Amino acid sequence: MSEQTTTRRAPGRPKKTDTTPKAQAKKPLFKHKEVVNTNIEYELVGKGGIVTMLPQKGVTVYDPELDTVREIRYCPNEPSVWADEQGDKAKREAVMFRDGRIFVPKEKPNLKKFLQLHPGNQANGGKLFRVKDVRKEAENELQREFLTTDAITMVRDKAIDELLPVAIYFGFSINGNASDIRFNLLQKAKRNPKEFIEAFDSPQVQVRSIVQQAKEYQFIKCTPSAVNWFDSNQLIVSVPAGLDPVDVATRFCMTEKGAAVLSNLEEKLSKLA
Repeated sequence: MSEQTTTRRAPGRPKKTDTTPKAQAKKPLFKHKEVVNTNIEYELVGKGGIVTMLPQKGVTVYDPELDTVREIRYCPNEPSVWADEQGDKAKREAVMFRDGRIFVPKEKPNLKKFLQLHPGNQANGGKLFRVKDVRKEAENELQREFLTTDAITMVRDKAIDELLPVAIYFGFSINGNASDIRFNLLQKAKRNPKEFIEAFDSPQVQVRSIVQQAKEYQFIKCTPSAVNWFDSNQLIVSVPAGLDPVDVATRFCMTEKGAAVLSNLEEKLSKLA
Protein backbone atom coordinates (compact mmCIF):
# COMPACT_ATOMS: atom_id res chain seq x y z
CA MET A 1 0.00 0.00 0.00
CA SER A 2 1.44 3.35 -1.03
CA GLU A 3 1.91 5.99 1.54
CA GLN A 4 -0.27 9.06 1.21
CA THR A 5 1.02 12.41 2.36
CA THR A 6 -1.25 15.15 3.56
CA THR A 7 -0.26 18.76 3.76
CA ARG A 8 -1.63 20.36 6.84
CA ARG A 9 -1.95 24.06 7.51
CA ALA A 10 -0.34 25.22 10.68
CA PRO A 11 -2.80 26.18 13.36
CA GLY A 12 -3.66 29.85 13.45
CA ARG A 13 -2.20 30.61 10.00
CA PRO A 14 -4.80 32.14 7.62
CA LYS A 15 -5.54 30.45 4.35
CA LYS A 16 -3.58 31.98 1.50
CA THR A 17 -5.78 33.60 -1.13
CA ASP A 18 -4.97 34.84 -4.64
CA THR A 19 -5.07 38.62 -4.52
CA THR A 20 -4.01 39.12 -8.14
CA PRO A 21 -6.91 40.75 -10.04
CA LYS A 22 -8.12 38.67 -12.95
CA ALA A 23 -8.43 41.68 -15.24
CA GLN A 24 -6.87 45.05 -14.63
CA ALA A 25 -7.95 48.12 -16.59
CA LYS A 26 -5.13 49.25 -18.82
CA LYS A 27 -3.96 52.77 -18.30
CA PRO A 28 -3.63 54.92 -21.40
CA LEU A 29 -0.10 55.03 -22.74
CA PHE A 30 -0.39 58.56 -24.10
CA LYS A 31 -1.68 61.66 -22.39
CA HIS A 32 -2.71 64.94 -23.97
CA LYS A 33 -1.31 68.09 -22.44
CA GLU A 34 -2.83 71.42 -23.40
CA VAL A 35 -0.09 73.91 -24.16
CA VAL A 36 -0.92 77.58 -23.66
CA ASN A 37 0.68 79.71 -26.35
CA THR A 38 1.79 83.03 -24.91
CA ASN A 39 2.89 84.36 -28.29
CA ILE A 40 0.47 86.66 -30.12
CA GLU A 41 0.02 87.40 -33.78
CA TYR A 42 -1.77 90.46 -35.14
CA GLU A 43 -3.10 91.03 -38.64
CA LEU A 44 -4.25 94.10 -40.55
CA VAL A 45 -8.01 94.49 -40.87
CA GLY A 46 -7.79 95.79 -44.44
CA LYS A 47 -5.37 95.12 -47.22
CA GLY A 48 -1.81 96.23 -46.67
CA GLY A 49 1.35 96.28 -48.69
CA ILE A 50 4.43 94.13 -48.29
CA VAL A 51 5.40 96.32 -45.34
CA THR A 52 2.92 98.49 -43.42
CA MET A 53 4.22 100.77 -40.68
CA LEU A 54 1.97 101.36 -37.70
CA PRO A 55 1.56 105.03 -36.71
CA GLN A 56 2.90 105.67 -33.21
CA LYS A 57 3.92 109.32 -33.18
CA GLY A 58 1.75 111.27 -30.81
CA VAL A 59 -0.45 108.25 -30.05
CA THR A 60 -2.48 108.86 -26.92
CA VAL A 61 -4.86 106.64 -25.01
CA TYR A 62 -6.94 106.94 -21.88
CA ASP A 63 -5.41 105.42 -18.75
CA PRO A 64 -8.28 104.43 -16.42
CA GLU A 65 -5.92 103.91 -13.47
CA LEU A 66 -4.77 107.56 -13.50
CA ASP A 67 -7.96 108.87 -15.10
CA THR A 68 -6.02 110.81 -17.71
CA VAL A 69 -4.92 110.69 -21.34
CA ARG A 70 -1.32 109.55 -21.83
CA GLU A 71 1.01 109.02 -24.75
CA ILE A 72 2.30 105.56 -25.60
CA ARG A 73 5.50 104.70 -27.49
CA TYR A 74 7.21 101.45 -28.35
CA CYS A 75 10.81 101.62 -27.17
CA PRO A 76 12.36 98.14 -26.98
CA ASN A 77 14.83 99.08 -24.23
CA GLU A 78 12.23 100.69 -21.98
CA PRO A 79 10.23 98.67 -19.45
CA SER A 80 7.12 100.83 -19.95
CA VAL A 81 5.14 101.92 -23.03
CA TRP A 82 3.98 105.12 -21.31
CA ALA A 83 6.05 108.03 -22.67
CA ASP A 84 6.06 109.85 -19.31
CA GLU A 85 7.64 106.78 -17.67
CA GLN A 86 10.41 106.41 -20.24
CA GLY A 87 13.92 107.82 -19.95
CA ASP A 88 15.28 110.88 -21.74
CA LYS A 89 17.29 108.68 -24.10
CA ALA A 90 14.41 106.38 -24.97
CA LYS A 91 14.63 105.37 -28.61
CA ARG A 92 11.41 104.65 -30.42
CA GLU A 93 11.37 101.73 -32.87
CA ALA A 94 9.05 101.29 -35.86
CA VAL A 95 6.31 98.70 -35.58
CA MET A 96 5.87 97.07 -38.97
CA PHE A 97 3.39 94.58 -40.37
CA ARG A 98 4.95 92.38 -43.03
CA ASP A 99 2.51 90.88 -45.51
CA GLY A 100 -0.27 92.13 -43.25
CA ARG A 101 0.95 90.38 -40.10
CA ILE A 102 3.18 90.95 -37.10
CA PHE A 103 4.32 88.23 -34.70
CA VAL A 104 4.81 89.22 -31.06
CA PRO A 105 6.83 86.69 -29.03
CA LYS A 106 6.47 86.46 -25.27
CA GLU A 107 9.98 87.90 -24.95
CA LYS A 108 8.66 91.30 -26.06
CA PRO A 109 6.08 92.22 -23.41
CA ASN A 110 6.41 95.95 -24.12
CA LEU A 111 5.52 95.43 -27.81
CA LYS A 112 2.60 93.28 -26.72
CA LYS A 113 1.43 96.00 -24.32
CA PHE A 114 1.85 98.71 -26.97
CA LEU A 115 -0.30 96.85 -29.48
CA GLN A 116 -2.89 96.01 -26.84
CA LEU A 117 -3.30 99.68 -25.91
CA HIS A 118 -3.00 101.15 -29.42
CA PRO A 119 -6.20 102.90 -30.58
CA GLY A 120 -5.87 101.19 -33.96
CA ASN A 121 -6.49 97.83 -32.29
CA GLN A 122 -9.92 96.48 -33.20
CA ALA A 123 -10.40 95.46 -29.55
CA ASN A 124 -10.25 99.17 -28.67
CA GLY A 125 -12.68 100.20 -31.40
CA GLY A 126 -9.94 100.75 -33.99
CA LYS A 127 -9.97 99.69 -37.61
CA LEU A 128 -6.29 99.10 -38.34
CA PHE A 129 -5.43 95.67 -36.91
CA ARG A 130 -6.70 92.82 -34.74
CA VAL A 131 -5.51 89.70 -32.97
CA LYS A 132 -5.18 86.77 -35.32
CA ASP A 133 -6.97 83.88 -33.63
CA VAL A 134 -4.88 80.99 -34.91
CA ARG A 135 -6.69 78.40 -32.79
CA LYS A 136 -10.11 79.51 -33.99
CA GLU A 137 -8.94 79.46 -37.60
CA ALA A 138 -7.61 75.93 -37.12
CA GLU A 139 -10.92 74.82 -35.57
CA ASN A 140 -12.89 76.39 -38.42
CA GLU A 141 -10.67 74.74 -41.00
CA LEU A 142 -11.08 71.41 -39.20
CA GLN A 143 -14.86 71.76 -39.32
CA ARG A 144 -14.73 72.63 -43.03
CA GLU A 145 -12.67 69.51 -43.68
CA PHE A 146 -15.12 67.35 -41.72
CA LEU A 147 -18.04 68.91 -43.58
CA THR A 148 -16.38 68.23 -46.92
CA THR A 149 -15.78 64.62 -45.91
CA ASP A 150 -19.45 64.24 -44.95
CA ALA A 151 -20.57 65.73 -48.28
CA ILE A 152 -18.28 63.43 -50.27
CA THR A 153 -19.56 60.43 -48.32
CA MET A 154 -23.13 61.36 -49.23
CA VAL A 155 -22.23 61.43 -52.94
CA ARG A 156 -20.70 57.97 -52.61
CA ASP A 157 -23.26 56.25 -50.38
CA LYS A 158 -26.65 57.68 -51.32
CA ALA A 159 -28.77 55.89 -53.90
CA ILE A 160 -28.89 57.55 -57.29
CA ASP A 161 -32.63 58.24 -56.86
CA GLU A 162 -31.82 60.34 -53.79
CA LEU A 163 -29.18 62.28 -55.70
CA LEU A 164 -31.29 63.13 -58.76
CA PRO A 165 -33.40 65.93 -57.17
CA VAL A 166 -30.24 67.55 -55.83
CA ALA A 167 -28.55 67.25 -59.23
CA ILE A 168 -31.53 68.93 -60.90
CA TYR A 169 -31.59 71.67 -58.27
CA PHE A 170 -27.94 72.53 -58.92
CA GLY A 171 -28.50 72.53 -62.68
CA PHE A 172 -26.80 69.24 -63.60
CA SER A 173 -28.13 67.00 -66.34
CA ILE A 174 -29.53 63.69 -65.13
CA ASN A 175 -29.68 62.12 -68.57
CA GLY A 176 -26.14 60.72 -68.40
CA ASN A 177 -24.98 57.62 -66.57
CA ALA A 178 -24.87 57.44 -62.80
CA SER A 179 -21.10 57.93 -62.64
CA ASP A 180 -21.35 61.25 -64.51
CA ILE A 181 -24.06 62.47 -62.15
CA ARG A 182 -22.04 61.49 -59.08
CA PHE A 183 -18.93 63.13 -60.50
CA ASN A 184 -20.72 66.45 -61.07
CA LEU A 185 -22.20 66.34 -57.59
CA LEU A 186 -18.79 65.48 -56.15
CA GLN A 187 -17.34 68.71 -57.54
CA LYS A 188 -20.25 70.66 -56.05
CA ALA A 189 -19.82 68.92 -52.69
CA LYS A 190 -16.16 69.92 -52.60
CA ARG A 191 -16.82 73.55 -53.56
CA ASN A 192 -19.62 74.17 -51.09
CA PRO A 193 -20.17 71.21 -48.74
CA LYS A 194 -22.53 73.08 -46.42
CA GLU A 195 -24.91 74.07 -49.23
CA PHE A 196 -24.70 70.58 -50.69
CA ILE A 197 -25.59 68.81 -47.44
CA GLU A 198 -28.43 71.21 -46.63
CA ALA A 199 -29.95 70.59 -50.06
CA PHE A 200 -31.03 67.08 -49.01
CA ASP A 201 -33.23 68.46 -46.23
CA SER A 202 -34.61 71.40 -48.19
CA PRO A 203 -38.24 71.11 -49.38
CA GLN A 204 -37.43 73.69 -52.04
CA VAL A 205 -34.91 71.35 -53.66
CA GLN A 206 -37.49 68.61 -54.12
CA VAL A 207 -40.16 70.95 -55.43
CA ARG A 208 -37.81 72.75 -57.80
CA SER A 209 -36.64 69.43 -59.24
CA ILE A 210 -40.27 68.50 -59.90
CA VAL A 211 -40.94 71.83 -61.62
CA GLN A 212 -37.76 71.54 -63.68
CA GLN A 213 -38.62 68.00 -64.76
CA ALA A 214 -42.18 69.04 -65.61
CA LYS A 215 -40.73 71.76 -67.82
CA GLU A 216 -38.36 69.37 -69.61
CA TYR A 217 -41.13 66.83 -70.24
CA GLN A 218 -43.42 69.62 -71.49
CA PHE A 219 -46.06 69.36 -68.84
CA ILE A 220 -45.63 73.08 -68.27
CA LYS A 221 -44.05 75.85 -70.28
CA CYS A 222 -42.16 78.76 -68.82
CA THR A 223 -41.93 82.19 -70.40
CA PRO A 224 -40.48 85.43 -69.01
CA SER A 225 -44.01 86.54 -68.08
CA ALA A 226 -45.85 83.38 -67.05
CA VAL A 227 -45.87 79.66 -66.31
CA ASN A 228 -48.65 77.82 -68.14
CA TRP A 229 -49.90 74.27 -68.65
CA PHE A 230 -48.36 73.05 -71.88
CA ASP A 231 -51.43 71.33 -73.35
CA SER A 232 -54.16 73.83 -72.46
CA ASN A 233 -52.02 76.99 -72.16
CA GLN A 234 -53.95 77.74 -68.97
CA LEU A 235 -52.12 80.12 -66.63
CA ILE A 236 -50.54 78.59 -63.54
CA VAL A 237 -48.78 81.65 -62.19
CA SER A 238 -47.62 85.01 -63.52
CA VAL A 239 -43.90 85.82 -63.46
CA PRO A 240 -42.85 89.29 -62.32
CA ALA A 241 -40.34 91.04 -64.56
CA GLY A 242 -36.76 90.00 -64.01
CA LEU A 243 -37.50 86.81 -62.05
CA ASP A 244 -36.76 83.24 -63.06
CA PRO A 245 -39.97 81.41 -64.09
CA VAL A 246 -38.80 78.13 -62.51
CA ASP A 247 -38.09 79.90 -59.21
CA VAL A 248 -41.49 81.58 -59.28
CA ALA A 249 -43.25 78.29 -60.08
CA THR A 250 -41.32 76.55 -57.30
CA ARG A 251 -42.36 79.11 -54.69
CA PHE A 252 -45.94 78.98 -55.95
CA CYS A 253 -46.09 75.17 -55.66
CA MET A 254 -44.91 75.41 -52.06
CA THR A 255 -47.93 77.54 -51.12
CA GLU A 256 -51.35 76.25 -50.17
CA LYS A 257 -52.76 77.68 -53.38
CA GLY A 258 -50.23 75.82 -55.50
CA ALA A 259 -50.46 72.48 -53.69
CA ALA A 260 -52.90 71.11 -56.28
CA VAL A 261 -50.52 72.04 -59.11
CA LEU A 262 -47.65 70.30 -57.36
CA SER A 263 -49.74 67.18 -56.80
CA ASN A 264 -50.73 67.17 -60.47
CA LEU A 265 -47.10 67.44 -61.57
CA GLU A 266 -46.02 64.63 -59.26
CA GLU A 267 -48.75 62.39 -60.66
CA LYS A 268 -47.73 63.13 -64.27
CA LEU A 269 -44.06 62.47 -63.57
CA SER A 270 -44.79 59.23 -61.72
CA LYS A 271 -46.46 57.83 -64.83
CA LEU A 272 -43.24 58.25 -66.79
CA ALA A 273 -41.43 55.65 -64.74
